[in-house]
Amino acid sequence: MFDMKINYHSRIWDIPFSGTPPPAYVYDGDRGEDQRMQPDVASYTDDSLSSPRLHPKGRSIRETSGSLESTKSSELDVEKGLEMRKWVLSGILASEEAYLSHLEALLLPMKPLKAAATTSQPMLTLQQIETIFFKVPELHEIHKDFYDGLLPRVQQWSHHQCVGDLFQKLASQLGVYRAFVDNYKVAVETAEKCCQANSQFAEISENLKVKSAKEGKDQNAKNSLETLLYKPVDRVTRSTLVLHDLLKHTPSSHPDHPLLQDALRISQNFLSSINEEITPRRQSMTVKKGENRQLLRDQFMVEVVEGARKLRHVFLFTDLLLCAKLKKQTGGKGQQYDCKWYIPLADVTFQTIDESESSPVPQIPEEEIDCLKVRISQIKNEIQREKRVCKGGKVLDRLRKKLCEQESLLLLMSPCMAFRVSNRNGKGYTFLISSDYEREEWREIIREQQKKCFKSFSLTSLELQMLTNSCVKLQTVHSVPLTINKEDDESTGLYGFLNVIVHSATGLKQSLNLYCTLEVDSFGYFVNKAKTRVYRDTTEPNWNEEFEIELEGSQTLRLLCYSKVKQCRDDGENMDRIMAKGQIQLDPQSLQGKDWQRTVISMNGIEVKLSMRFTSREFSLKRMPSRKQSGVFGVKIGAVTKREHSKVPLIVRQCVEEIERRGMEEVGIYRVSGVATDIQALKAAFDANNKDVSVMMSEMDVNAIAGTLKLYFRELPEPLFTDELYANFTEGIALSDSVAKESCMLNLLLSLPEPNLLTFLFLLDHLKRVAENESFNKMSFHNLATVFGPTLLRPSEKDSKIPANPTQPISMSDSWSLEVMSQVQVLLYFLQLETIPTPDSKRQSMLFSTEV
Repeated sequence: MFDMKINYHSRIWDIPFSGTPPPAYVYDGDRGEDQRMQPDVASYTDDSLSSPRLHPKGRSIRETSGSLESTKSSELDVEKGLEMRKWVLSGILASEEAYLSHLEALLLPMKPLKAAATTSQPMLTLQQIETIFFKVPELHEIHKDFYDGLLPRVQQWSHHQCVGDLFQKLASQLGVYRAFVDNYKVAVETAEKCCQANSQFAEISENLKVKSAKEGKDQNAKNSLETLLYKPVDRVTRSTLVLHDLLKHTPSSHPDHPLLQDALRISQNFLSSINEEITPRRQSMTVKKGENRQLLRDQFMVEVVEGARKLRHVFLFTDLLLCAKLKKQTGGKGQQYDCKWYIPLADVTFQTIDESESSPVPQIPEEEIDCLKVRISQIKNEIQREKRVCKGGKVLDRLRKKLCEQESLLLLMSPCMAFRVSNRNGKGYTFLISSDYEREEWREIIREQQKKCFKSFSLTSLELQMLTNSCVKLQTVHSVPLTINKEDDESTGLYGFLNVIVHSATGLKQSLNLYCTLEVDSFGYFVNKAKTRVYRDTTEPNWNEEFEIELEGSQTLRLLCYSKVKQCRDDGENMDRIMAKGQIQLDPQSLQGKDWQRTVISMNGIEVKLSMRFTSREFSLKRMPSRKQSGVFGVKIGAVTKREHSKVPLIVRQCVEEIERRGMEEVGIYRVSGVATDIQALKAAFDANNKDVSVMMSEMDVNAIAGTLKLYFRELPEPLFTDELYANFTEGIALSDSVAKESCMLNLLLSLPEPNLLTFLFLLDHLKRVAENESFNKMSFHNLATVFGPTLLRPSEKDSKIPANPTQPISMSDSWSLEVMSQVQVLLYFLQLETIPTPDSKRQSMLFSTEV
């Protein structure tokens, strides 16, 4: 399929056709960007080609036609397909009717302007009129002929009716659009100059009336000349969309099929020749002195305003940075932006540490964020259940609206990394983003563009309003990154474990102290997952470090290469210098399997070599008993303590002791991945009862020791909380009465076998001491429960309720599903209890026995 760079726009039109159309499909009509029918930010919709065009009742084209594709061999479905073809064509008719009304609105002032040009007081010269309205009459004639030819054929419809010749003829006349597009920029500039020179023409240009296509209404909508001149540009870029939809519902045996394919081929070839010319024009606007202001980047971001988080749409132009808010739509008005502030790029500065210390980033408790994730998982599960029962309806619409609201809240609450900019007067603005990668991208592009911007300036209120209004047309990001905006058949990401080996880097021009970090996306934002050691004084670092990263619906892996400069600030912001950054998409097809996939990330002349291997949740969640019962990994905890004559396994005690000796202030301890090769080396040493294991640990990164401890509990053949009591723990934590909950949870805890209980109490005391250092290590009770909860409670495969199929919908395979969240809550409950009144005999035996 032809890959277009253009953003397509759509509108739902009434179908002027006899009979009752099926409620599943209404064809896209023509409309300008200023008329886009989008709700408020919480329910943004995507206008790109990949988006479904929604029927008012909520069902999409793809949703409706999916079943047709899967069973098209049956005669009944072929009949339905031909019926759908009729409704596609009726939608095209409605679109053509609307487009013709726009062209007619353009032609309406042209005739009197031409007549006045020959008088003693002309409004415009004939040359100016010819430039502004160049090829508009010809375009009107072409589409009027097409419409007049198509209308009777659709009105006298049969399944054998042919229309392919009309589309083939229309495609053959696309050369007229070439002339229009080539003249478009000059036409707009000429019209602007004429408006500035003649107030009467300016008044006419802003109030061109377009007849409404709504049935039974004789309304005239006002459009500007610039908006109407853009209609043909927008129309031609969507010519293939029309043909793709029609071909989709035209059987290959139908006489129209080869004609439509030929029309599509002509359209694709034409668009490929003009695409590069049109795209910059869609992203630019003319400013004074003939300069061209182009949109470089736009993105939804969270701004901190008086301590509150606000969702903004930020536009970076070639000469200024503009922050806008989407207005709520009322009374059927089109999409509009409200400018909150702007800074000329020549005046943009990035705040220093001292300047920004007085404006701390407002933090959202992680418990609130995770409650949102639980609600999102619940709603997604409900949506999946509803889809299995009924493919549409008000209930599904209501659930989707609720999901959109919750995901919008999560989008607002989750970012926590500050990106601060200020103007020349020192007025500062703070955005919150999710990763260092994203922040550096913004800094890079602004700094690069500042090299071309030498002067400051200010916009008049009219100029600012015009610029803000143009953002509707210029925007490239049409929707906030919510899963509600994704197609059902879009990838929901990978769930499981990604092993990554960071091999080496080349291309550095000076010796530096270098390290890399790895980020992956989860729930729409990026999280730092791993960090290599610092390789000192070299231009060719060879880390060769392996990391195991848990993926939660992840689609992208980002890598950042830092030069070690100074320690992090108290607020956790990394002040080391980013030397390079890059990212790769995680493709489940190429990653699945036992073989390592080698890849290279190229960035700013620096190349970093990686190897990756993915293990899906289907396999990574299995608890597999070890065949080697003489070791400790994969062996029941009771068997290990009996063999060692101890109350708590030696591996647990030694790992805890080493972490408490030098890892209590390590940022992200237990959360940041350790080097996988070090972890495997420690695992082998413990399994072999190596006497030098203490020496090995003292020489390893503390994150590897933490990873070894987590791996030990994860590979137990039965969870520490046992399979037998698992369901009781998850039911007990759900009790609403606090007294009943405490009694139930403590009784269940004391019902654990003694080795399990004493090991848990030993670990619990350690985790509480880790949390006491939260100001340094950033590991709260909740963070620790998130890491250890599933590890300690997840039942064996035979008892697990987590689906084994990795292709299940996101709401079913999401690690923040209700079951996993319940496991987190169980551990969190015990962490938050001040004391656990265990029987004296058990507590004393654990605390004072020389065997522990």
